[in-house]
Amino acid sequence: MEYEHHPLEPFLPENARLLFLGSFPPPRQRWCMEFYYPNFNNDHWRIEGAAWFGDRNYFVDAVGKCFLKDKIVAFLRQKGIALYDTAKTVNRLKGNASDAFLEIVEPTDIRALLQHIPQCRAIATTGEKATGEVCRYFGLNSIPALGSKTRLEGDLVLYRLPSSSRAYPLAFEKKVEAYKTLFREIFLL
Repeated sequence: MEYEHHPLEPFLPENARLLFLGSFPPPRQRWCMEFYYPNFNNDHWRIEGAAWFGDRNYFVDAVGKCFLKDKIVAFLRQKGIALYDTAKTVNRLKGNASDAFLEIVEPTDIRALLQHIPQCRAIATTGEKATGEVCRYFGLNSIPALGSKTRLEGDLVLYRLPSSSRAYPLAFEKKVEAYKTLFREIFLL
């Protein structure tokens, strides 16, 4: 059994008020950049572009078929948005990017991440597996409904967002609305 260790360092701007937690990056052959949500077929950066700027291609290099990493990083630093995943080490049971076939061998110590971003008051999960892991970590007995928020501890709140994967059966516009709701509450968008 060959375990896969997380290939990226946590992205934790000092001013972060929001921490996005996914499950784990896809296999490297599906990457178009060395950063989070690197699969060009994943709509995370299109959703953020549409939510913040009204332009789904704001972070997209259509000709190069990749995302504009420098523009994304500058934006995240300016807004105070941190990124990591709920797993540090995994076993891909089928060798693909599907969360259904992702066995978490070593979960992320979320409180250790939060120590680096003391202004953070919200965690947003971008999929059911990530949501389940956050709930397990904080001792919640059930997974909150999609689009809801749940208090984790103190003033830290969990927002459950729809997956940005195109495999997730929800219209792009509905995903954008869910993200906008979060951004309005956290950043007064």
